[in-house]
Amino acid sequence: MKLVIGVVRPEKANDVLEALYRAEVRGVSMSRVQGHGGELERVETYRGTTVKVGLSEKVRFEIAVSDDFVDQTIDALCEGGRTGEVGDGKVFVVPLERVVRIRTGETDVSAVTPVDK
Repeated sequence: MKLVIGVVRPEKANDVLEALYRAEVRGVSMSRVQGHGGELERVETYRGTTVKVGLSEKVRFEIAVSDDFVDQTIDALCEGGRTGEVGDGKVFVVPLERVVRIRTGETDVSAVTPVDK
């Protein structure tokens, strides 16, 4: 089992969700985050004052998947999040030791497998 973490531009969040749905990847957590990667610092004007902006708004997806779904999850994140410009984001894959579905008590692969109800 793996935790796949994707960090993408906010305007690409819906495209990523659609790509994940088409790839039959379910069970997604999504949050708004700020960060800094390869983008150049940008300067904006706020109320007549020039401000250097060091952090960019991003959307972070966290998806727990069985080993069989890792590649298609990565592919969907890349497909949905890619613009071809600096700042498109990153994908991280982290091993998961244990997963428990609170409702049923199922563990590990059974807990990351989608349910019908």
